[in-house]
Amino acid sequence: MSGPVKKVTDVVFKVGKNIDWDGMAKLLVSDEARREFSNLRRAFDEVNSQLQTKFSQEPEPIDWDYYRKGIGTRLVDMYKEHYESIEIPKFVDTVTPQYKAKFDTLLIELKEAEEKSLKESERLEKEIIEVQELKKKLSTMTADEYFEKHPELKKKFDDEIRNDNWGY
Repeated sequence: MSGPVKKVTDVVFKVGKNIDWDGMAKLLVSDEARREFSNLRRAFDEVNSQLQTKFSQEPEPIDWDYYRKGIGTRLVDMYKEHYESIEIPKFVDTVTPQYKAKFDTLLIELKEAEEKSLKESERLEKEIIEVQELKKKLSTMTADEYFEKHPELKKKFDDEIRNDNWGY
């Protein structure tokens, strides 16, 4: 096996090995997403299998002498000449450079969103812990202890009492 076909199959094989299918599957939450992910993986495996078998093999050489005996030398030589003059163009990737910058920008945005999400998650975890502690203490907590943690509420209530505003 040689040439561009081998290069393509080698790249696809390496990429296929580097994909963490199980890790990605753990991130899915809905059944529909799992089905679609399963379909994607199956399609990838089918294409990868075809590239590894069907398209990665060199074509069998043509037995020109066999055809010369049955058809004639002049016609077979003409076909042979044309067959050997065929040049398969090399693939030139013009799409990747266009989208690489966009992809890199999206990766940066993704990292920023991930950091923001992690910070918000930490904040929410702390808030959950505070609420759970407050829930445990609420039955035995005095107003002074509560106002100690929430001085803005104490100020609001003091202002309402001072201004003779009792909420109606």
